Amino acid sequence: MSVPESVDLSQLSAPAGGSRRLTGHLARPEGPGPWPGVVVVHEALGVDDVMLRQAQRLARAGYLALLPDLFTEGGVGRCLVPTMRASSSGRGRAYQDITAARTFLAESPDCTGAVGIIGFCMGGAFALMSAGSGSFDAASANYGMLPRNLDETLAGACPVVASYGGRDRMLKGAAAKLDSALGRLGIVHDVKEYPQAGHAFLNDAEVGPRLLRPLFRVTGMGPHPEAAADAWQRIETFFDTHLKPPSTAR
Repeated sequence: MSVPESVDLSQLSAPAGGSRRLTGHLARPEGPGPWPGVVVVHEALGVDDVMLRQAQRLARAGYLALLPDLFTEGGVGRCLVPTMRASSSGRGRAYQDITAARTFLAESPDCTGAVGIIGFCMGGAFALMSAGSGSFDAASANYGMLPRNLDETLAGACPVVASYGGRDRMLKGAAAKLDSALGRLGIVHDVKEYPQAGHAFLNDAEVGPRLLRPLFRVTGMGPHPEAAADAWQRIETFFDTHLKPPSTAR
């Protein structure tokens, strides 16, 4: 699998009120297209090798995966706080950037027109917020913070697959709350909590400053290969069902 190619999304984001400069990283499946598209929304630490590999994994599963760098303009230092606020408020420039990525995929001749969204950590919150926007055909939220107005935000949402870690102290009880809300609203969903996993368990390597990694391990944050394997199988099966035509779904 080749390294994701850099694409300029600025002409789609800036006129709509998004970032004046927006870079995306596009991972293509091998073989002939077109393919369904997936917008990949990164963690709070930004685009790194782990996030690029998540996009590549989706490409191997048969998806045209686009990872927009929501911190393009100012890096983590300048962009983290306003982007985190946007993830919980439902308002902010990041949503125009995510829409720009979706538009790029939907208008690409390499895309079938079906587009999903997947997010990790901060990106998981964006995936939940975006699920009810009417713009996506399926959403995957991984250890994402729940919207404040859960029922209002998710009313009429696309199908949702979500994964949480039972040792994630920041999101205690989130999986049960989300599962209950989606069931109450009649949204097709698959929500699962992994008791032995913590935050960021889908990552295939530790992330963040090296000095803080021992602390992350103590809090249960980081890779959990067994839970990750099961979660990825659920995500890919769910996306295959809702994004791929029956003749091409695995």
